[in-house]
Amino acid sequence: MHSEKASSLPVPQTLENWIRQLDGLALPVPALAHGKVQAALTDSRRSLRDIADLMQDSPALVLSVLREANLHTGGLTEPAESLEVALNRLGLARTETLLARLPSAQLQDIPVALRQLQLISQHATQQAYGLFANQLARLWQDIHLGSLLFLSPLWPMALAHPKLLEEWELRVIHKGESAKTVEKALFGVRLLHLCQALATHWRLPIWVTQGYNLLISEQRNLVKVLRIAHENDDPLKQQQQLDADLPLRRWLNQPANTILLANGLALSAQQAWDTPHNLRWQLLTSLYLQQPLMDLQQQVHQNAAASGRQHAAPGVWHPAEALLWPWDARRVHKGLLPASPPTPEALQVWRKLCADLLKEPSLFTNAMHLTTFARDALVACGMQRVALLMIDRKTDSLRVHQIAGLDKSAAALLVPYKDSTVLQRLMAQATQLRLTPGNNAQFSALMPPQLRNLFSGENLLVRSLASNGRVVMLVVADQGGGLFSEMSVQAFGKTGQCIEKALTTFSHRNG
Repeated sequence: MHSEKASSLPVPQTLENWIRQLDGLALPVPALAHGKVQAALTDSRRSLRDIADLMQDSPALVLSVLREANLHTGGLTEPAESLEVALNRLGLARTETLLARLPSAQLQDIPVALRQLQLISQHATQQAYGLFANQLARLWQDIHLGSLLFLSPLWPMALAHPKLLEEWELRVIHKGESAKTVEKALFGVRLLHLCQALATHWRLPIWVTQGYNLLISEQRNLVKVLRIAHENDDPLKQQQQLDADLPLRRWLNQPANTILLANGLALSAQQAWDTPHNLRWQLLTSLYLQQPLMDLQQQVHQNAAASGRQHAAPGVWHPAEALLWPWDARRVHKGLLPASPPTPEALQVWRKLCADLLKEPSLFTNAMHLTTFARDALVACGMQRVALLMIDRKTDSLRVHQIAGLDKSAAALLVPYKDSTVLQRLMAQATQLRLTPGNNAQFSALMPPQLRNLFSGENLLVRSLASNGRVVMLVVADQGGGLFSEMSVQAFGKTGQCIEKALTTFSHRNG
């Protein structure tokens, strides 16, 4: 495996090209896990079991070790059914070499889309443990590994093309568009076919490929068992119906189905706990376990809470959080709803601050006094994160003057502008730039990363302000990174004009 620069990768349109591209990506490993495993590999007191347990904290590491072990057997043996077996096949020296090749990254530097998918996989593993570990104890290793790695073919895609997966979620899950149409347009291939092909190529545990085969070519049986689960909530009657169709009963009772059920529950819970999609997976699981639906739901919620305690992390969503909400609450996709417009009270404050900025002679005793009013006006018109930067031409840089809604460390930022074509253009004359999902990648690449990284999300307003015909200030603001309220965008433009007027009046105060 070699690492490529993921952000600049083209979007393949065939299965072969997808496999080639995704197979070539080295997944980042959280620095903490990377360091612990590295230390354990050189510690002669550590057993393979100890090392395998340490690796469990990083799904990317589990996948990488397993792929490497299966690759080196040349297809002569069965795929490794546990991490311990994989480590045994590789040996410590080759495992060390592999670890050295994998990029180590701080958690916040790993793309959110990848962390989110891996969290879903960890939640699925917790569901599998809570639901099936006692009943199928001797198969626990297979269930554990299979449930963790079932979605792993999507992990490198989340690294290389996070925006594509986000658009898929928005259009298919939230807007209800046809998965087939959306996938053909975005990826050129069906996602299930791609996952199945990658799982086969990587020689993942056989239950993973079986799960994809079931979803692709055994949907008729899936519909039959769902009908039985739907029509009767009495486990005894359900069992009688299954007994009347022995091939269907054998099909449902395959242990391999456990990893599909666990992932179905975890993935569908991402949107909400009471969707038809989530209910279908709960019904299937209760039928598999011959358990009343109410009991199953209680157990699933307990498993989610246990996973939340263990796996939840800043910046990613865990469905356990929704268990605290009213039952019909939803995790709304951030691309769906614009921010709320400012309240009448906020607009009243905004108008008062703008009036103060426009007063002649200038009200302000110094530049800090003026920019404090400017910042407060921007917040009052609905901006959630704001940075005001003054131009320091001696150092060819922008110096942060005021912030709101940003980490305190941003206040000390000095941003060089000579190498940024976007900033050069904004410095040449007073201009307003609006970043949207459509142009974000193009413009973000041309902005200094230390400035762009302050504002996560795809929607951003950047405006340069001039005084006496010369640009002296840059204003950067957003409403949390999601879609803007158009009223706030208009108010942002008017605020910019007021600040420009205030800057000019202030510069003439002694004239």
